[in-house]
Amino acid sequence: MAAIETKHVDADENGMRLDRWFKTHYPGLAFGQLQKLVRTGQVRVDGARVKTSTRLETGQAVRVPPMATSAPAAPAVRTGKTEDRGALEAHLLHEDREVLVFNKPAGLAVQGGPGLTRHVDGLLEAWRDKKGQKPRLVHRLDRDTSGVLLVAKTRKAAAELAGSFRARTTRKLYWALVKGVPKPREGRISTYLAKEGPREAERMAIVRHGEPDAVHAVSHYAVVEQGAQKVSWLVMRPVTGRTHQLRAHAAHIGHPIVGDPKYFDIQNWDLPGGIQNKLHLHAHRLVIPHPAGGLLDVSAPLSAHMQQTWNLYGFDPERALEVEDEAAVLRTPKSG
Repeated sequence: MAAIETKHVDADENGMRLDRWFKTHYPGLAFGQLQKLVRTGQVRVDGARVKTSTRLETGQAVRVPPMATSAPAAPAVRTGKTEDRGALEAHLLHEDREVLVFNKPAGLAVQGGPGLTRHVDGLLEAWRDKKGQKPRLVHRLDRDTSGVLLVAKTRKAAAELAGSFRARTTRKLYWALVKGVPKPREGRISTYLAKEGPREAERMAIVRHGEPDAVHAVSHYAVVEQGAQKVSWLVMRPVTGRTHQLRAHAAHIGHPIVGDPKYFDIQNWDLPGGIQNKLHLHAHRLVIPHPAGGLLDVSAPLSAHMQQTWNLYGFDPERALEVEDEAAVLRTPKSG
């Protein structure tokens, strides 16, 4: 018979229910058996009797009684292939104890779906740590949108970062190339959106308030530079985080994003020479409270096809910094 063990709650396990904690450390222990151990007082936290629903706090001592399945779970073996880790490592912008930030390539999906076998969530299997923890996605980018993608290394970091997105204390700035030149050159777009069409061809439609599944969406934009009257480079900031929000909003004001297969529906419009017919939307910058304190501020260089376009028009990246600082709609972290 094994001896009584005392284990301490890690910082990443703060707030975890006792039954979840046991499931993580002793996956072979049946829930009914755990209930009996808790009910008879054999499991204790800091010497006190507890319930299976008790929330644990960092540093607390958990008394683990002798039991047939008391051997801790072996650390998970990294199942990801070396090349899978390298596929993301090549796009790593920032790494610390809490987070990873990647410059997601255009064309790589964030999560799986019909017909998708290669995606960021799957590649993250190769990034499991010594405890078997897999990094967690905390937000999404469309498959054909490139740019800053934030990933949490720990459960605690994931919860805090997700909370920041929900509270809208983040500053997300996108660069887009759109048809024509918006007037006014700086503005706010506020609509209601709802999904329409079959899943494989799903898109967001502009609908009225009160219609089924309608959700409010707010975006801000400012023109940085323009290529004659043919195209414009916009900095866009989504206040809300709806599916395809910026793409649908750009189309709504009559200036769809160049190369957008779902929302660019201008008839008899010729793609300017030298520009690839690919989505010109890039998550350029993310500013968010860091789980360890302070602000995380990360920017991602343009994807190859957008850099080609920027070179063609002679767009100056430094100009965007001026606009971001001058445009009130882009400068405010929270609005709407």
